[in-house]
Amino acid sequence: MSDASHILVVDDDARLRTLLSRFLGERGFRVTVAEDAAAARGLLRVTEPDLMVLDVTMQGETGLALTHALRREGRTTPILLLTARGSPDDRIEGFEAGADDYLPKPFDPRELELRLRALLRRTATTARVLPTSGKLRLGPLEFDLERGELSGPEGVIYLTGGEAALLSALSAQPGEVLSREALAGQLEMDETGERAIDVQVTRLRRKIEADPREPRFLHTVRGRGYVLKPGV
Repeated sequence: MSDASHILVVDDDARLRTLLSRFLGERGFRVTVAEDAAAARGLLRVTEPDLMVLDVTMQGETGLALTHALRREGRTTPILLLTARGSPDDRIEGFEAGADDYLPKPFDPRELELRLRALLRRTATTARVLPTSGKLRLGPLEFDLERGELSGPEGVIYLTGGEAALLSALSAQPGEVLSREALAGQLEMDETGERAIDVQVTRLRRKIEADPREPRFLHTVRGRGYVLKPGV
């Protein structure tokens, strides 16, 4: 991860935008701020940040709705959600929307910095846990082990940062059962990590399985974790 990583902060609290812009800038990040989702969309038409920090409860289009929309558009930029709603269920809702991490308010800016660096590190090293070459077949789909890219007959299938990291971790050890704890550790998730792994698995199955309810490739091993069984 470069210290010049570009962070887009979207929050309707002007004081918080100023605080985060100053704090993260002092720590070597390049920071752009937006006051709402509309402003963020305008910026995203002309720039591609390395990571986005979105407030969940913005007026108008919320951070949760914006996350949903960006994922539907195929954007894979890591997203960290900020919100005053910090219950486990709220966090899971954020992960289901396609977020990669979730930090409840109020928070220590130093914790935000650590989480941002962990997300950027995860994105930068997704391919590092994989073999250096080769492709993994998942029926009509193909996962490029070097590029960390999933494609099918109609082209590239967009994965969120969390989905790509999870598929990479599973692909590194095909046929081996990996516990939720081990996967959460590899993906550097917080205390909700094991539940978040379940959410990411559900999202990933929708993209690699013909019938996610009867998975052919990504299996649950009750009481143990998950295993990826590639095949044609």
